[in-house]
Amino acid sequence: MVPLARKTLIYEWRRFLPAILAVGFAGLLQVLQAALVLGIFSSASVYITGSTADIWVGYPGTQSVDQGRSLDPNVEMHMRMDPHVTQVEPFIWLDGDWRGDRTTGGVSVYVSGIDPRPEGLMFARVLDKDMRARLEEPDAVVVDRADLEKLGVGVGKQAAINGHTVRIVGVSSGLRALGGVNVVTSLETARRLNPDPQDAGRPTYLVAKLDANADTKSVAARLRHATGFGPYDVWAARDFARRTVLYWMLDTGAGAGVLFLAGIVFLVGAVITSQTLVAAVAGSVREYATLNALGVGLPALRRVVLEQAFWVGALGLFGASFVGALLMAIARSRDVPVYLSIPVTLICALLVMALAAVSGLAAMRSLRRADPATLLR
Repeated sequence: MVPLARKTLIYEWRRFLPAILAVGFAGLLQVLQAALVLGIFSSASVYITGSTADIWVGYPGTQSVDQGRSLDPNVEMHMRMDPHVTQVEPFIWLDGDWRGDRTTGGVSVYVSGIDPRPEGLMFARVLDKDMRARLEEPDAVVVDRADLEKLGVGVGKQAAINGHTVRIVGVSSGLRALGGVNVVTSLETARRLNPDPQDAGRPTYLVAKLDANADTKSVAARLRHATGFGPYDVWAARDFARRTVLYWMLDTGAGAGVLFLAGIVFLVGAVITSQTLVAAVAGSVREYATLNALGVGLPALRRVVLEQAFWVGALGLFGASFVGALLMAIARSRDVPVYLSIPVTLICALLVMALAAVSGLAAMRSLRRADPATLLR
């Protein structure tokens, strides 16, 4: 009976096309929603994911990278004494008030002070050597190209951060922040931009690179147990990035709204798809009644309907994947933050197939009318 399901889809494709489109559209909404959510919330950890550091040292209890507090600079010497640490550098993160064109007014910005040397760890995946060399200039800053209009200043123009004059020496991509604008500068410039003179010489974080044979979690645990340097904690870069994203997704309340919206999308898709599949099965009720009269039992007919639902889901998933990939490529070209990991992609695929399965179960109710007696009417 399995070939019957496929042959029915082929010869009656017009009848099943609305169900395929409904599944594909629901799947496309889920994929794009997941990509946007991950892209938006992952931008909160761009400081970590855009860098090549293996270890991050910050204030204890820091839930997100944007909530860092100043550290004792002497922690750096303790880190350099570890045999597996090959490179250590400070990272300064502070809030700033941007004053550019008069038409834009004040803009809240996040200032990132990094080591601009070519071998620097911070934003090594985002800034090339030429861009880092430009940051060596006094009061030079780099911003994301998508934020230029928001800042109201073009490349080569001047603005003010916390009352201090700076100049945009270049733009890059991949620097967009969640809830603000990222401004990257050198450590020296960041110290001058700090409105609190007591914290001007203190780093917000210390980042380190380990050798190839090091176990990141073991090194982090070993560095964490030192005393005499004031309060600090140590995290593996991957753990700190996950910690930041989960904080923004779950603890800020934004994640609850996203999950609720995902549930609504699934529910609406299930209703629409089930109705279109029910209509397709109901349109073939006389054929099913004929098979029933020839001795094919209802359990076998139910398997045919479930097989049809499976192929409807598979075809809808294929179409959603193709259109989704195209739309994500367009979004990236427009600097829209989208990101989709393999686990999340598999979850979306399972949801689409679950949607098709639920629709198939709903469509099986139409088989109650597949009685041979209907052929005599």
